[in-house]
Amino acid sequence: MTNKMTATRRSAILLLSLEADEAAEVFKLLPGPDVESISMEMARLSQVSHDEMRKVLEEFIDETEQYAAINIQSSEHIRAVLTKALGSERAASLIDDILEANDGGSGIDKLNLMEASLVAEMIREEHPQIVATILVHLDRHQASDILELFEERQRNDIILRIATFSGVQPVALQELTEVLGGMLDGQNLKRSKMGGVRTVAEILNLMNSSQEESAIQTLRAHNEDLTQKILDEMFLFENLLEIDDRGIQTILQEVETNSLSIALKGAPTALLDKFLANMSQRAAQLFREDMEARGPTRMSQVEAEQKAILQVVRRLADNGIIVTGNGDDTYV
Repeated sequence: MTNKMTATRRSAILLLSLEADEAAEVFKLLPGPDVESISMEMARLSQVSHDEMRKVLEEFIDETEQYAAINIQSSEHIRAVLTKALGSERAASLIDDILEANDGGSGIDKLNLMEASLVAEMIREEHPQIVATILVHLDRHQASDILELFEERQRNDIILRIATFSGVQPVALQELTEVLGGMLDGQNLKRSKMGGVRTVAEILNLMNSSQEESAIQTLRAHNEDLTQKILDEMFLFENLLEIDDRGIQTILQEVETNSLSIALKGAPTALLDKFLANMSQRAAQLFREDMEARGPTRMSQVEAEQKAILQVVRRLADNGIIVTGNGDDTYV
C-alpha cells in the first residue's frame, strides 16, 4: 500500500513516470538534500508494479487537489502572481514552499528561480530598505535583472542602501517578515550574503551602462570615498587586459566568436590585439575580416555582449579556472 511507502519512494516513483525534461524541471524546484535522496531512491528502484504506480499517481492527484484548497495565511497578491505565472497546480506547491519555508531554508532559492519581473512586481511597492534586504540575499544576476525593472530614482535609492547595508536590524527584519508573510525566513539569512561594497560592485557589473552610470552618480553624491571603493571592486570589460594569455585562451573557448566580435567594437586596440594574439594566424585573420564586414553596430548591442562576456569571465574566475589581474581567483 502506498500509505506505507516512504515519501522518498513515492517521489521517486512519481518522477520516474515523467518524461526526463519534466522530471528535471521538478528537480529544479527542490532543495539539494531532497534531490540527492530522491535520486538515490530512483537508482535503487528495480521494478515497480502497475498497481503500485497507479496508486501513487492517484494519491498524488488527491493531494494536489487538497493543496489547491488550502487556505495559506499569506499575501493574496503573492498567491495571485504565482498562480498567474505558474498555473494553479504548480503554484499550490510553490506557495507552500516559498511562504511557509517548510524545507527550513529562507525561500531565497525559490525567488532566484522565479522570473525577475514577478519578483519585482511583488516587492516594488515596499520600502526601499525592505527591497534592499531582499536583493542582497539573491544571486547577483537575479538582483541586477530585478533592479533594472525599477524606476531610476527608486533603483538608485535601493543601490545606495545596499552599498551601506550592514545587516538586518530587528525592526527591519520584523517588517520584512510581516510584509512578505514568511517568504523569507529572516532567522536563516546568512551574514555571508550581506550587502556592502562588493555586493554593489557585482550588481552594477551586470547592469547596462546608462543605469550603471546613473547609480554611480547617486552614490558619488552620497559618499565619494564609498563610491571609489565600489569602482575599485568593479571589473570592467577593459580589465580583460589584466588576464594572462592562458586565461584569454580559455575565454576564447567559452565565448562565441560572433559575440566577441561585437563586444570588441570600440574596445581599446590593445585589448583587440590581446585576443588576436591568442588565436591562430588563420583564425585571427578571419576574425578581423568579420569585424570589418560587420559595419556600424549599436552601442547598446556592444554593451550587452560585453556584459555577457563578463558574466562568463566571472563564472570562470569563481570556479578557479582563470585568474583575474588582481590575483583574486574567486571574484571578478
